[in-house]
Amino acid sequence: MIISMYQASVPVFIHTLNNLVGILEKAATYTETKKIDQHVLLNSRLFPDMFPLSRQVQIASDIAKRGAAQLAGAEAPKFEDNETTLPELIDRVQKTISYLDTFKPEQIDGSEDKTITITQGDKSLSFEGMPFLLYFVLPNVYFHITTTYDILRHCGVELGKKDFLGKR
Repeated sequence: MIISMYQASVPVFIHTLNNLVGILEKAATYTETKKIDQHVLLNSRLFPDMFPLSRQVQIASDIAKRGAAQLAGAEAPKFEDNETTLPELIDRVQKTISYLDTFKPEQIDGSEDKTITITQGDKSLSFEGMPFLLYFVLPNVYFHITTTYDILRHCGVELGKKDFLGKR
């Protein structure tokens, strides 16, 4: 069986982002139950030079939506990065999932060799489509969602591997 670029991207992003929603919902419940100001979690980080939880979620959302858009040759919607509560972060991730749901396989399949150029700071990086997906987009989505999970787990939110992996 051959896996297509669409199958390796959009459904994977949606599944992983749905798991992120569940993780963030558990965090919201935790703050309510334990009477913890949710801003403590939103501003938590694993190390001083790392982004806080809120930025980790924003980046995971951005990379998934931009990655799919770049593979499809589309323009991804821009989000303001102004979320200050867990429900706002959950809403952002759900908006990302809704956007990803608009893609059809024929928009992304065949993009394996497509040249994709992205800008990071003052640098420009070019990839072919498959290496872009496999070695840049997917690892980045997983990194930022894993970091979100790790921050919340470190803060005491009762999460397990099943929360990260989700149901299949």
